[in-house]
Amino acid sequence: MIFENVVVGPLGVNCFILGCPESKVGVVVDPGADAGRIVARIGELGLEIRYVINTHGHFDHVGGNRRLVEATGAKLMIHRDDVHFLNRAADAAATYGLETENSPSPDLLLEDGQMIEFGTCHLEVFHTPGHTPGGCCLYLAAEKKVISGDTLFAESVGRTDFPGSSHRDLIDSIRNKLLTLPDDVQVFPGHGPATTIGRERRYNPYLND
Repeated sequence: MIFENVVVGPLGVNCFILGCPESKVGVVVDPGADAGRIVARIGELGLEIRYVINTHGHFDHVGGNRRLVEATGAKLMIHRDDVHFLNRAADAAATYGLETENSPSPDLLLEDGQMIEFGTCHLEVFHTPGHTPGGCCLYLAAEKKVISGDTLFAESVGRTDFPGSSHRDLIDSIRNKLLTLPDDVQVFPGHGPATTIGRERRYNPYLND
């Protein structure tokens, strides 16, 4: 599988470009900013993007949605519980002294357990509320990789001091969804370096109370 990380925006969001090497069909996860760079890399890879997927609705993860959808014709996907964030992204960014674009409405809604196919590749959606009500992680079982959005980080977890966030829900999501995966599964968070399920199981202080 083609699996590339493009770090975008002032908050350093990990945007992921995934593609099937045989069919050249792909998806983009969390195009938070710098849409031109993402589109350019898609062109270099020769991919046809079928879906733009948001792990959650915070402005730093959705700010490039409009331009990506317009440039690629892809369908936009997010969980129903985070749809309300999309048309408020510009206002949310402004509270931090930043600028971004509001996102268009989604074409399709993510559901827990849903399988998303692109070429011969597929990913499974885990609904992992806590950081936001509609937060999701994306599991690529064949690759032993999971894109964790802002749910789980290297030796940390997502913030839960926002309206609608819940620390209890977040920890339950991690324990009941992510920590059921094998230790050697690589974790690719929404910000910062990659880790593994085994490392987080052993060393993450938020999961070892």
